[in-house]
Amino acid sequence: MGRGKKNRVDAVELGVFAHLFASVAEEMGSALCRSAASPNIKERRDFSAALFDAGGRMVAQAAHIPVHLGSAGISVRAAIKTRPMRPGDTVMLNDPFAGGTHLPDITLVTPVFLRRSKTPDYYVATRAHHADVGGQAPGSMVSVAEIYQEGLRIPPIRLREDEQWNEDVVDLFLINVRTPDERRADLEAQAAANHRGVRRVVELADRYGKPRLDRVAAALLDYTGRMTAAALEDIQAGEYTFTDHLDGDGRGGGPYPITVRITLEGRRARFDFTGTHPQVPGSINANRSITTAAVFYCLRCLLKGEVPTNEGVLRPVELVLPPGSLVNARPPAAVAGGNVETSQRIVDVVLGALSRAAPDRIPAASQGTMNNLSLGGIDPATGETFTYYETIPGGSGAGPWGPGASGIQSHMTNTLSTPVEALEHAYPLAVESTALRTGSGGTGKHRGGDGVVREIRLRTAARISLLTERRTHRPYGLRGGGPGRVGGNFLISGGKKKRLPAKGSVEGRGGDIIRIVTPGGGGYGKKKHP
Repeated sequence: MGRGKKNRVDAVELGVFAHLFASVAEEMGSALCRSAASPNIKERRDFSAALFDAGGRMVAQAAHIPVHLGSAGISVRAAIKTRPMRPGDTVMLNDPFAGGTHLPDITLVTPVFLRRSKTPDYYVATRAHHADVGGQAPGSMVSVAEIYQEGLRIPPIRLREDEQWNEDVVDLFLINVRTPDERRADLEAQAAANHRGVRRVVELADRYGKPRLDRVAAALLDYTGRMTAAALEDIQAGEYTFTDHLDGDGRGGGPYPITVRITLEGRRARFDFTGTHPQVPGSINANRSITTAAVFYCLRCLLKGEVPTNEGVLRPVELVLPPGSLVNARPPAAVAGGNVETSQRIVDVVLGALSRAAPDRIPAASQGTMNNLSLGGIDPATGETFTYYETIPGGSGAGPWGPGASGIQSHMTNTLSTPVEALEHAYPLAVESTALRTGSGGTGKHRGGDGVVREIRLRTAARISLLTERRTHRPYGLRGGGPGRVGGNFLISGGKKKRLPAKGSVEGRGGDIIRIVTPGGGGYGKKKHP
């Protein structure tokens, strides 16, 4: 009886340690943000940090990027399996078929050894979107036929050994990218952030003892799993199906259906994506880790109150992902857009199905795209190559509680827009305007949020690459609400406006303006007419 009490974790202890563990990840993120070189990481905050137990299960995360964090445990476990780690090691990987998302997202995994430990007790990891990792086009975000064209693919490999950089690995990486100085600086920032995380976990163990840390970490996973099961039990049992479409793959094909059948049985749920289109030639294929992250996010949104976010969310869940499909692609499928675009559509279909089970809890579709824009060329001021990448916000879906928000990132990303001053200081670009696209949200009792209109002028010749969605299929409304308006991409050159494809690359000249018009969110409920 005494032993049972000793191993028991009460609610106060659980709450305190949930915040202590999360603070490790938050501090890692702050360190990375402050020390990174690229505006994409420093200003847009396109990065994530998390803490994992000895088995590679995510124990705590910072409030960063959902598409990064829901899949990060798969990367950590791949690193553990492939590369047994020693003190002072850091493993790097970006392979989408080893738990990564797409090639620009580079993950660094560092083990934490507590006193007298011979094997890692915990792991810390950061994942950051690097503005270029080689490949066919600047920014490494373009619609191509195979992953080999998207950039350098990195399996789990030691980047640091015994606190020293593996310069052979560094050299191999940097010679394959267009902006090597910026890439090295960002890798150093990630490594420093991981080092900060290791120190903080060691300090927690010194203060509270390793047995207590291990006990509470396991209890946190159990607690989140129980709360997720309770949330599922609170929804009406049954089978709920929903289908939505991707516009196309940028290589002439489409539209492509994504289908989910959710079976709710008491405290468990089954997400079956049978009926989803097979993987395609373009880069909108999602690997298993992306789909897992999207389902993880949707489940987390169902939880009420202060529930810790960790891998316990997935415990009461079964995923059925047909191999070789858009939601579980096989090599050598191209996946750059699967991470940023298909992940959003997976969320749309999962929430669409859940709206039939819990109609008063689920919002209409948000913009359903990240509106990815990559630019690259030679900066005339320095004579060096530059690459710039951003995602552009749009409208979020309205819900039973009120209208959708306008000009905001939604669902699988929560990055910021690059401040105009930072963008224009770092690149030969000028922001002509960023404004809300009034009236683009769907009609209804509650209107969907509006998208934005963003115009960027090139001050030198540059390659323009686009990966966008919702240019054909509108974000759906719910319960009588109208759909949001689709987006559009344009190039203004010599005073003439030309519509650009949703996905692809074009050459721009100095003085040209790229105009991105983003979708609005769906409306909710029927509008009452006087």
